[in-house]
Amino acid sequence: MNWISSQASVEGGQSRPVPLSSDDLTSDAARLARALAERFEPGTVVGLAADNSPDWIVIDLALQAAGMVLVPLPTFFSREQMRHAIRASAMQLLFCTDPDIAARLGFTESACTPATVPLYRRTGHEARPAAPRNPAIGKITFTSGTTGTPKAVLLSSAQQRDTARALAAATAGLGIRRHLCLLPLPVLLENVAGLYTALMTGAACVCPPLQEVGMTGASGFDPQRCLDAIIEHRADSLILLPQMLHALIATLTERRTTGDELRSLKFVAVGGAKTPVALIRQARDLGLPVYEGYGLSECASVVCLNLPGADRIGTVGRPLPGVRLRSATDGEIEIAGRGSMGPPGTQARDAGEWFASGDLGTRDADGFWSITGRKKNTLITSFGRNVAPEWPESLLTASAAIPQAVVFGDAAPFLVAVLVPASPGVDDIALQARIDAVNAQLPDYARLGGWVRASASFTHCNGLATANGRIRRDAVLAHYAERLHALYRGADPLFSLTGTVAENRSPVRNR
Repeated sequence: MNWISSQASVEGGQSRPVPLSSDDLTSDAARLARALAERFEPGTVVGLAADNSPDWIVIDLALQAAGMVLVPLPTFFSREQMRHAIRASAMQLLFCTDPDIAARLGFTESACTPATVPLYRRTGHEARPAAPRNPAIGKITFTSGTTGTPKAVLLSSAQQRDTARALAAATAGLGIRRHLCLLPLPVLLENVAGLYTALMTGAACVCPPLQEVGMTGASGFDPQRCLDAIIEHRADSLILLPQMLHALIATLTERRTTGDELRSLKFVAVGGAKTPVALIRQARDLGLPVYEGYGLSECASVVCLNLPGADRIGTVGRPLPGVRLRSATDGEIEIAGRGSMGPPGTQARDAGEWFASGDLGTRDADGFWSITGRKKNTLITSFGRNVAPEWPESLLTASAAIPQAVVFGDAAPFLVAVLVPASPGVDDIALQARIDAVNAQLPDYARLGGWVRASASFTHCNGLATANGRIRRDAVLAHYAERLHALYRGADPLFSLTGTVAENRSPVRNR
């Protein structure tokens, strides 16, 4: 815990009006760490299921000091997702604010500690490491991934500190004194890039319950309440997901105001999923200092970031200190310097090894990286053309009229899309105009031959996006399968997408 600056402090909003100073925070965490170390073995896996609060932070720091392994459980996980995380991590202890939830997860035996959040033992299990473990493991984070089963990622405390240290160095000149946590602390982006970076720089970290900042579940968001919290807490910095930024901009626009009331903000990082260029431009026009970044859970969160004075809209910025990126021969981004320890049951990787990200990207002459798609998403049309769907998608969402779009067409004669309009006021004529403009920028094999209008935004609540806003392509395809398949009815499987005959045979259609 010696990486916490002596100037740092933690505040809990209305729920905890008295802030914790750096001394208080260190003292509380050290006292809890001693109590845990006296009763449980190093390497014991401990879950934490609780809302954002200073108590969450104390437990996190205490487990690190005690050499135990923390498994943060997002409260928006379903019961089955939590059970999967418990089984996969061999969890034996659980800090949980709700005894009923703890009991339903199999934790009923109380274990007394100085922590405000109750600690429970797994029923019928002795709290000790279930199997030999790498002693460097400090955290097992579970991402919501692209399927319903969370994916485990092993991280060391050193990896997390290195990321926070790099972010602290990168943002040192911005004068950030107060960071407001808007994302759940189990989300690595807030845990490392938000909390740890704030503690390392000596900033006050304000972490009220999520409801106080407008967050409910994984994707319920009240932008007005969020704006009120930003103003109330005089936040200098925030971390947002793209959908949150979109909602905040829409609210400010509806109120016909500028961002003057948010003038305390010095830096707003947006990440977790691709951010449309149009959204960043809208935010800047309103005076919001929004900068896009890129990271992976396997690399302890952020690896690239745009910054004031080192910014290029449309890219995810330059690599942070200590991180190296390169493109493989197939365009996949490989990362070294902050490598994952690997999934459970595999041999730990060395931080200097090159890690295959699964993302496709390019680097410009000035060192800024652009993410062009996911390797596994690449479509191969029935004419044998490879297309990264993120390419036409990025052109579609470059317009403020379309905040979300998903393109399909694997093994099909032409590409089709599901479009989410910015509001009900964006009619089909406007969407068709955007399709026409996008097609004019694409080669014939990557043009859209049909589209459908989505009935709702893609969110975690309706199962069409992950908790961090990444769209679940398979789920969207299944949801709109009938309407998408209808776009291909009557299409001649032998036609070519090149030439005037093909253009006449495959007009853009909306059904």
